[in-house]
Amino acid sequence: MSQEFEYYLVGGAVRDALLGITVKDRDYVVVGATAEQLVDQGFRQVGRDFPVFLHPRSNDEYALARTERKSGRGYGGFTVWADPKVTLEQDLKRRDLTINAIARSPDGRLIDPFNGRGDLAAGILRHVSEAFTEDPLRVLRVARFMARFANRGFTIAPETFALMTRMSHAGELDALNGERVWMEISRALGEPRPDAFIQTLRDCDALKWVLPEVDALFGVPQHPRYHPEIDTGIHTIMAIRQAALLSNDLEVRFSALLHDLGKGLTSKEELPRHVGHEARGVAPVNAVCERLRVPKRCQRIAVMVCRDHLKMHRLMDMRPGAVLRVLKHLDALRNPQFVDWFALACEADSRGRTGREEIDYPQRALLLRYRDALCDVDLGDVADGRMADDIPREVERRQLNALLKVKQQATHN
Repeated sequence: MSQEFEYYLVGGAVRDALLGITVKDRDYVVVGATAEQLVDQGFRQVGRDFPVFLHPRSNDEYALARTERKSGRGYGGFTVWADPKVTLEQDLKRRDLTINAIARSPDGRLIDPFNGRGDLAAGILRHVSEAFTEDPLRVLRVARFMARFANRGFTIAPETFALMTRMSHAGELDALNGERVWMEISRALGEPRPDAFIQTLRDCDALKWVLPEVDALFGVPQHPRYHPEIDTGIHTIMAIRQAALLSNDLEVRFSALLHDLGKGLTSKEELPRHVGHEARGVAPVNAVCERLRVPKRCQRIAVMVCRDHLKMHRLMDMRPGAVLRVLKHLDALRNPQFVDWFALACEADSRGRTGREEIDYPQRALLLRYRDALCDVDLGDVADGRMADDIPREVERRQLNALLKVKQQATHN
């Protein structure tokens, strides 16, 4: 790097290194340079909103030191000013949290003007400045960091939590577009404690803006015989927690989040019973997915889990014909992975209840055995000597026989 300007490692790479977490991505801020100077040294400019450059050899991101000024609503309503005169401290001050506002020089010296190291040691998520309130997306980002660091005992500073709540009450989150919200949700669901993400949004009154269908579940009672935790929202939080323990796959965790949306539509006269909530929940699941532009595969699995999770819980008693219909709904022959995701999400639902977190769930292993038996059915000669109308019946006969054998073996065991 030229001696005409300085560069510093910033953000998550510095934070994670201080926490002893393996650093995956490295971002740098450049002080005292122009875009032309970086391009002259072989850097490749990317991005339209502000000057970001890729290093010609490492491909690491280098951004010119910049400041921001609020110029409109939402996370994109900013005017960015990048200039060689912008100092490192000015650049760090525009960041969201103190733990993300630490820089490291090439010789290893830490620049920490906002005591991010102190907050890291204390396990505190604290905003850098009042400019935090200018970007509503930061409410979701703090909640996402709770999902990442809750297992390490992190908490949100009271003054930061107060700002998040104030932003929620002011309707600031209404300016966020669905795609950006989904990006934060999907990243949070990939963290060790996605339940902490939902709980944080709920606590600061942001969940009603981000996922109103999920927020509506809190305060909705369930029968204590089946759900000792009673509150459907609490059950949802618990199911997400179990999903994270069972699987790293986004499809599983997202499905656990939305599996009981139908209970938010149960009439008060029926409570605490929720007859038909599975079918009733399909419409709000689709509404969430369309509003947030959720990937089609995630949407498909979420709908399957919402619609059929009670059938899965009764799998041990189901006849082969009913099992075959479930497997066909899951598109098991063409997409066997769907069955794994479905079964894991249903297990998370079953375990997401007070006092039942460690219960066995033999239904998952049984469904996978059914799936494998169905996929192994030999149909190579099914058309031999048969009329066209007889072929589907013969296919189904063989499939049912294969499933019956699995059921008989399971019964004897």
